[in-house]
Amino acid sequence: MVAKSELKRIRSLHQKKYRIREGQFLAEGMKLVGELLDSGLEPVGLYSTAPEELPGSQPITEGELRKASALVRPSGVLGVFPIPDPEPLTFEGWTLALDGVRDPGNLGTLIRLCDWFGIGELLCSPDTVDCYNPKVLQATMGSIARVRVVYKDLAETLDASGLPVYGASMEGEAIGGEQPLSPGILVMGSESHGLSGPVRDRLSQTWAIPSFGRAESLNVATAAAILLYEIRRATRK
Repeated sequence: MVAKSELKRIRSLHQKKYRIREGQFLAEGMKLVGELLDSGLEPVGLYSTAPEELPGSQPITEGELRKASALVRPSGVLGVFPIPDPEPLTFEGWTLALDGVRDPGNLGTLIRLCDWFGIGELLCSPDTVDCYNPKVLQATMGSIARVRVVYKDLAETLDASGLPVYGASMEGEAIGGEQPLSPGILVMGSESHGLSGPVRDRLSQTWAIPSFGRAESLNVATAAAILLYEIRRATRK
């Protein structure tokens, strides 16, 4: 049995204000929890409906799990982990930056894309959705364990980086060509608002993805996937 007070505390981590207050976040599912454990992050608590399959976990019933879970269909494994202390950005290789991306599914996919394309750092504006939001964590499919997400003022951080800054815009130049690219920062804005004025003012170059149909725009994660592929293709030349 898990105490009612503990279930209530776990459930409170669904909300950002309690995650900040406790300095902890909730992870669900064997894949996500396993990835976090493999990364060396020490759990505050582990719970499983089959504790023999997860060493160190505390038994939890299906009913208790439903009370604590943020999922419609709980997967049987739940972990509470400390939010890692922020570390300074290194700007080694390419960095992806996000300007006001508020959709949890988009952020989770973008973290996954960073993992796929070997981008170790993701810089986010303060108004970007919290990376420890349960919906974000589920969308990362465990990639949150390998991508460091840092929230900072974008304009100030871009200025301090000393790197070329590339932005995505419908009015930009088509990315591609034969010239290799030097490492820099790719900034993506929200689908509804695009890049903010202070960020646009700091762009070294603006890129667009050519359209061959009639769609008005691309989802920010889809656009980022295309641009990151082109960046990696150009970097290999």
